[in-house]
Amino acid sequence: MNKNALFTDNYDISFLLETMMGPNAMRIVEEMANMLPISPDMRILDLGCGTGISSILLAEKYDVTVFAADLWISPTENAQRFSRLGLDSKIILLQVDATKEIPFAHEYFDMIISVDAYQYFGGNQAMLPKLLPFVKTGGLIAVAIPGFIQDYPEGQLPEEAQPFWAPDWYFYSCNWWKALWEKEPGITITMLREMDACQQAWDEYLQSPSWHAQKMIPIMQAGAGKYFNIIQIVGRKVS
Repeated sequence: MNKNALFTDNYDISFLLETMMGPNAMRIVEEMANMLPISPDMRILDLGCGTGISSILLAEKYDVTVFAADLWISPTENAQRFSRLGLDSKIILLQVDATKEIPFAHEYFDMIISVDAYQYFGGNQAMLPKLLPFVKTGGLIAVAIPGFIQDYPEGQLPEEAQPFWAPDWYFYSCNWWKALWEKEPGITITMLREMDACQQAWDEYLQSPSWHAQKMIPIMQAGAGKYFNIIQIVGRKVS
């Protein structure tokens, strides 16, 4: 398959709408993956995979072996979904709490990817040194996380966002994430940018029947979305 093909645009939208847990993770991971050196037979950890639509893209489009790890979505539920798509041999399922012991061998993965999940467990200095041992030297950690287009001091959020804001959004800016990752000497940032797919990924999610998506509609209608971005940050393990 052409690496630059619009895989997500041709995917069953009804399936995606039923499985999205946030802005369309398949669209986000496709844009991110198109900028990463992914080759067949790599081992990639999809950390915080949710319902696995990011894992599906990696397995189908790139022919890699994906370790789909999540805390909240059971491996049994995801196994049924992947089996219906004929991906049993390409996606290995695990239930993992990234804040606790991580059950993998050191130097095992070519890459760790996380889409719309890392902000929940990775906004601290402890997470990168915890993950790095599981990546091969020279391998990458690549995350895509919803955030804000700039830093907003506490209590000074944009007016449109103030009525809806909750601390468990964990929205930060590119500069905030850059400063955090630069504290870890074992990784070098190779890419940090706002992703082009942000608006479309959110628009697609708002079509989902899930109550989580429906809850976001008044937030977007109020105009808070114009302050949102999706941040892509990629780091290479150097030691």
